[in-house]
Amino acid sequence: MIKKWIIKRFEPVLELVSRRLANKLILLFTIIIILVVTSLTFISYGMLRKESVDNSIASTSNNLLLVGRNLESYLDGIEQLSLPQISYDEITYAILHESEDYASKMYVEDYLKNLYFSRNDLEAIYLYVIKEHKYYYVTKENYNITVRVAEHPSIENLSWYKKALASPFNRSYQSFVKNQTSMINSSDYPINKDKSFMGYHRLLRSIVSREPQAVLSLYFNSSVTDEIMKDIPFSKGQHLMYVSPDNEPFVVDDPGFYQQSEQAGLLKELTPASGGRVTWSDKEEKYLVIYDISKKEGWKLIKPIPYKEIYEAATTTRKLNYFIGLLFLIVSVILVSFISNKITSPLKNLSLQMKRFSTGSFDAEAQVEGKDEIAYLSRHFNKMVEKTNELINERYKMKIVEKNAVLKALEAEINPHFLYNALQAISTKALKNNNDDIVDMVDNLAMTLRYCISGKDVVHAREELKHIERYLALQKARFGNRMQVAYQWEDPLLELEIPKLSIQTLVENCIKHALEKVSTTITITIEAHVTPSHTVISVTDDGPGFSGERLEQVRNSLQIQWEDQGGENAAESDTESIGLKNLNTRLKLLYGEAAGLAITSDAGGTKMDMRLPRGGINHV
Repeated sequence: MIKKWIIKRFEPVLELVSRRLANKLILLFTIIIILVVTSLTFISYGMLRKESVDNSIASTSNNLLLVGRNLESYLDGIEQLSLPQISYDEITYAILHESEDYASKMYVEDYLKNLYFSRNDLEAIYLYVIKEHKYYYVTKENYNITVRVAEHPSIENLSWYKKALASPFNRSYQSFVKNQTSMINSSDYPINKDKSFMGYHRLLRSIVSREPQAVLSLYFNSSVTDEIMKDIPFSKGQHLMYVSPDNEPFVVDDPGFYQQSEQAGLLKELTPASGGRVTWSDKEEKYLVIYDISKKEGWKLIKPIPYKEIYEAATTTRKLNYFIGLLFLIVSVILVSFISNKITSPLKNLSLQMKRFSTGSFDAEAQVEGKDEIAYLSRHFNKMVEKTNELINERYKMKIVEKNAVLKALEAEINPHFLYNALQAISTKALKNNNDDIVDMVDNLAMTLRYCISGKDVVHAREELKHIERYLALQKARFGNRMQVAYQWEDPLLELEIPKLSIQTLVENCIKHALEKVSTTITITIEAHVTPSHTVISVTDDGPGFSGERLEQVRNSLQIQWEDQGGENAAESDTESIGLKNLNTRLKLLYGEAAGLAITSDAGGTKMDMRLPRGGINHV
């Protein structure tokens, strides 16, 4: 229904277009121009998109690499800050004796003050003494640095303490992104998490016993990281995340986006094997996620960029190309209309002469003007008219030759049937005269002839073996008991499809090269067996066999391609092996190159194998 409606709606337009060649040319060139402009637009759009993606990847990757190195250096600085390099013995001694020795307590306080003064991004410092269940903490109060001591319950159940205890580096990082409440009264320290972006916890162990004695906790504000992160270009729609090796967020521009990406499994896809970039989509946007993984510990600096933003320049260019293409199309249609009318004027005259020629006026002649392609066409049209009568006469002659060839083919088909009928008459006459041997020979010859002239080219093995019995019965009259025949053929293989007269060809070769060469008894064995890839039909005799040179000649003759068997190759080939060559050619035409003949011969006899691929003729 829809197709009929479309045809009905556009039928007047189609009729108008098909009425004149000029309209067809206009339509043709219009379509070509539209296709060219559209193709070029899409190609340029694709190239611009690819170039935009490549540029975004290259620039962002380099930028993230530099910023990632700065962040890695920042973390290295924090680690160096937390380790008492020279005074490790003194600080551990002071921690052990701070509760009973005032000098040790003052040493601890001075050590914490010096740490606090050493950096301007430290928000607070806590030193938890494990065996005393208390902590020292340093904060800024009214522009004064104060060290206080407070009781605190055991921190063994705190997650950051467990991580530090299990870490081979005796430290852990604490993020405040997932929990943004300003103050939390729990077993953790009372830290203002709005001002702190990260906590660093260093476990101080006894050098002798390796038992944990204290935990130094450093809380940093985002002043330094903000300074480092500002070197990353950032625009609307983009996101930025800095996560630890175990995908814990420390810097995120949008906690909601981080939570959505984490639930979708994005962070698990960011591995070194991905090459620093992956494509990821949420419910609303498709992102190119570019990331850098630090080589030392595996911190990830991640920047998802919407593809829509990357493709913005390419989309603008595509719209401009469409506008320019439309203008180009309008100008082109005007030029094509003018030129096509100039072309179709002489073609109209040529079409009139062609119409006369099509109605049977073979004296039609087109006017030739100029030397362009239309003049060339008109000139050759005139030559075509001139030779038409000659072609008609030749066609009549070809019809006569074809009829003669059909008659010859019918005659060739009648002759074998006439001979078969004549043999049947002879058999009837011999039967009336009680000549049973002659009757059997004539009947076998007649059945053999009838089998040979049947139209089938492929028969079942059962039919071929029956034919071989009749053929050997005729040969028995010639050779007597000197010819012995043995069959080794399993019943399932009797339904095998094989080329007609193929086994006879092999048997004839045994008779010719064995029985006719000697006066002793010869046994011909006909057998069939199956291998994993082929069905093999073998005909073996115990005659004198071929000489090595003769065997090589026969094998070489089988290698000649069937289309090369004429001319010089036919003259050079051995005419005695023509039957084997023809059979080998038939096998390859029917079954493919995997089929063929294999011949072995020595003083003990000759064996000829006909190898057929499993699957039969359908195998080809």
